[in-house]
Amino acid sequence: MKYYAPENAHFLLPFQFDPTLLENDLKKCSTFNFLKNYVPANYNGDDYILPLRSIDGRLDLPAAFPNSSEKFKNTTALEKCPYFKEVIDSFLCEKDAIRLMNLPSGRVINEHVDYNCGYEDGLFRVHIPIITNDQVRFTLNGIPLTMRPGEAWYTNVNLPHSVTNTGSTNRVHLVLDCIRNEWSDKLFASVGFDFTQEKEVAEQFTESTKKRMIEELELQGTPASKKLIIQLKQGTS
Repeated sequence: MKYYAPENAHFLLPFQFDPTLLENDLKKCSTFNFLKNYVPANYNGDDYILPLRSIDGRLDLPAAFPNSSEKFKNTTALEKCPYFKEVIDSFLCEKDAIRLMNLPSGRVINEHVDYNCGYEDGLFRVHIPIITNDQVRFTLNGIPLTMRPGEAWYTNVNLPHSVTNTGSTNRVHLVLDCIRNEWSDKLFASVGFDFTQEKEVAEQFTESTKKRMIEELELQGTPASKKLIIQLKQGTS
């Protein structure tokens, strides 16, 4: 598996988007149903995810499936949001899943890890806050991150992370899964990503992490995901 250097775990990217225009597009999405999280052990709550780009453009498919071979398409929700599309087009690369992620006031996303979501894996996940408050705590690998509306953050969510919202408002992020390319290598170099840390290490997953990965791969249901499930159950990589 890839080595995920702690110093490469997160970066504030050199973008600043308009919070008002982001909120305007968010309001346009109020006619669509946000979906329940598909891994209750991480967050057991409704009104959590609205797919903006998904496999076959489906609005009923909350799972992200990073680095999937499946065909991603924009959903009808994204087509109503011109500023979201402008923001997305600012990233000069291919994209997999794109969604709005909502954490209501008083709720917690339990600490967990994702799979195959680091820059080292050929993918980078970007969080763009739309609505947030001072009582939101996003913790990644033991480090709290303060994300402000309109900013763009890369986070390597292969590392342990959690979110709490003890404020009085919801927390809504626009989340993009982007595919690494030459443009993004230059972008990451500009913010200090240490490419010398990229290397392979022995694969070591806890049983809980394996269970989480298998759950997500079963949702995908592709030949590649079925092969990975067999490998995980056999303890191979």
